[in-house]
Amino acid sequence: MEPSFWHEKWQLQEIGFHQYQVNPFLVKYWPRIGLAENSKVFVPLCGKSLDMFYLAEKRHTVLGCELNTLAVEQFFTDNDLAYQVTHTDDHAVFSTDQVTLYQGDIFTLPTSVTTSIGGFYDRAALIAWPEAMRQQYVKALAALIPANVSGLLITLDYPQESLKGPPFAVSPSWVETYLRPYFNIELLECVDVLADNPRFVNKQVPWLNEAVYKLTRKP
Repeated sequence: MEPSFWHEKWQLQEIGFHQYQVNPFLVKYWPRIGLAENSKVFVPLCGKSLDMFYLAEKRHTVLGCELNTLAVEQFFTDNDLAYQVTHTDDHAVFSTDQVTLYQGDIFTLPTSVTTSIGGFYDRAALIAWPEAMRQQYVKALAALIPANVSGLLITLDYPQESLKGPPFAVSPSWVETYLRPYFNIELLECVDVLADNPRFVNKQVPWLNEAVYKLTRKP
């Protein structure tokens, strides 16, 4: 999947993946991560997610990475946040008091950026990739997460043949196969959310499971 795909989605505002409320699993299970105030939380492929605003309200420092410039700008403008912009070799860095977003390719994000994080949160990153790129992303994520750091992963699973992604179906067995080498995995909850997702209902997808995992980076 080329970067142009996502740039076009944002340009046309075809952003069905963007949620206009904080994810309920984040609210319910973030306390299980046990982070102190002022801890830094990494959010890969963050878009303009309101989940980051929630994490900031919990007095965490949010560190995001997002490919599209418009998405980053809209996060700040939608929330009436003044920001500054600086530049590194491969990324533009948008920052305000509690939120810093690296605009650019996550595959070129230096591991030095995330060495001081205390937690991470992935709602829409893993499920954004088709199979081959998803495996590459897992390796990139593992490289960015320091040993013993925990976070939440939220996935969607459904019969992939019934709908063209993204979001792509990620099954519990896929999580076990490809994340287990890098992370300890605890399934916290899995529920059928088909009734809450009209796009999937209209495409006659028979079931849609949303799952939340606690992941802890192995030493």
